[in-house]
Order: sequence, then C-alpha cells, then structure tokens
Amino acid sequence: MARKRRGEDAFYADEDTRDDHVKLDGVITNVFAGGQFEIKTDAGAVVRAQLCGRMRKYRIRVILGDRVTVALSPYDLTHGMIVYRAK
Repeated sequence: MARKRRGEDAFYADEDTRDDHVKLDGVITNVFAGGQFEIKTDAGAVVRAQLCGRMRKYRIRVILGDRVTVALSPYDLTHGMIVYRAK
C-alpha cells in the first residue's frame, strides 16, 4: 500500500489550528545575540522571541523593523516564537 504524502498546504494548516498558542502581531524593536529578538506587539506588550524551527530551516531572514507574528505560550506571555514574517 502506497503511503500518501501530505501536501504543503496541509502542513501549514496544522500550525494554524493549534489552540494552545496565543498569536500576536508586532514589530521587531531590538536584536540580541543568539537569535533572540525583542518585539513590541500591537497590544503594547514587549516580548522576547526566537525564530521557529521552520524559519531557521528555510533561512528566512528577520531584521529590525520587520512586522512579524509571534506565538506565545499561555503559561509565559513574555517569551515566544516568531512564526511568520510579513512581506
């Protein structure tokens, strides 16, 4: 029996359906060593975040002033992962 491969759309759809992360939009205000970024969200909070694994894998560059989407854990709203860079 042949194994069915999931399409790329299905791969990204799984990430969007996660309900255990809080997603916020914001702007990168500071860049730290070790791949850490400081992000000021549209809600006014300041969050420290790093790139998610998929962004590192595909070498998506993020620089100062970029608009990004940050996924925050509901347990600690001061740390997060950058999951999307706006074009």
